Amino acid sequence: MTTNDTKAKKTWRPATELVHGGTSRSQHGETSEALFLTQGFVYADAEAAEARFNGENPGFVYSRYANPTTAMFEDRMKVLEGAEAARATASGMAAVNLALMASVKAGDHVVAAKALFGSCRYIVETLLPRYGVESTLVDGTDLDQWKAAVKPNTAALFLESPTNPTLEVIDIAAVADIAHSVGARLIVDNVFATPIYQAPLTLGADVVVYSATKHIDGQGRCLGGIVLSDEEWIADEVMPFVKHTGPHMSPFNAWVLLKGLETLPLRVEKQTATAGRIADFLAGQSAVSRLIYPGRDDHPQADVAKRQMRAGSTMLAFEIDGGKEAAFRFTNALEIVKISNNLGDAKSLITHPATTTHQSIGEEARAELDISDGLLRLSIGLEDPEDLLEDIQGALDAIK
Repeated sequence: MTTNDTKAKKTWRPATELVHGGTSRSQHGETSEALFLTQGFVYADAEAAEARFNGENPGFVYSRYANPTTAMFEDRMKVLEGAEAARATASGMAAVNLALMASVKAGDHVVAAKALFGSCRYIVETLLPRYGVESTLVDGTDLDQWKAAVKPNTAALFLESPTNPTLEVIDIAAVADIAHSVGARLIVDNVFATPIYQAPLTLGADVVVYSATKHIDGQGRCLGGIVLSDEEWIADEVMPFVKHTGPHMSPFNAWVLLKGLETLPLRVEKQTATAGRIADFLAGQSAVSRLIYPGRDDHPQADVAKRQMRAGSTMLAFEIDGGKEAAFRFTNALEIVKISNNLGDAKSLITHPATTTHQSIGEEARAELDISDGLLRLSIGLEDPEDLLEDIQGALDAIK
């Protein structure tokens, strides 16, 4: 038996909610959130089991459906995001798949921005059409393309903002208006901006998804994802999908992610400050032909970024003159920054999208998205900014 620790309280600010929000304590009154490593739950008698299953007696039935530790993670994310309901998943891609599949049926249509993570494009371009759901990809920054693509049977619009890896910033409020004009739901992947710097639901989005593997954990420990939206849709569409297909987050991962949420603002704010410094440095280097950072005035969608993001966040992209060979030499010369396709970590991480995260979409699609062989994606960590700048300078010297 757990008791909710949230009492009647005034609204707290995000940093406080991320430490205390959604906490439930057992009869032992533990300080840290309890970790319920259990598959199932027992009942006092058969009548109690029947009442639990038919909904007369609310509570937990099976950890594939819900679990006390996972519920605390969901509740804390709901408070942070300003959502009515949430369901946690085993990974970020499970969250994306859940949000899309729970939004459509055979005969429906989905419109998505072209600039998506490779696995997200696979779901939209390849997986959904196998089940009778038509899809159309558009330039996410071109509102006219969104307007032209929607149809009477369009059920969902899907985008990332900022995008992976070229950090395009899409006007969420404007796309939400287009979605609602045909009765569709707008699903926004908010990973790069983080919930600290962007609130899609307040901008008109209907669903927000995260790979909690990234900034929410932030320390390279475990996988996780979450879908947040209104209570009715979560209960009627998402929960049956979770119950019958099994993408639910493990209690242990939920516990780790609860610990990550406690330090999320501190980490993201420090990483963002460093990212801004490194972006300014790279913008002045002769070997860098293109620098993309949403916190700079020279970003292609700077006006949109200032309107809907509170800061430029932790990610930047830049293009090295000399293509793949020069990009590889730069990357291999780094000592502190590690080569990894993950992001949002305490460690600074770099990847070459054309040969890793976006290799699967093909050369033509990469060219269309301006993912060149010289493009690198850099996720800024918690190291000393001076050490990172020296490391990057050393890598630049290595390619001269």
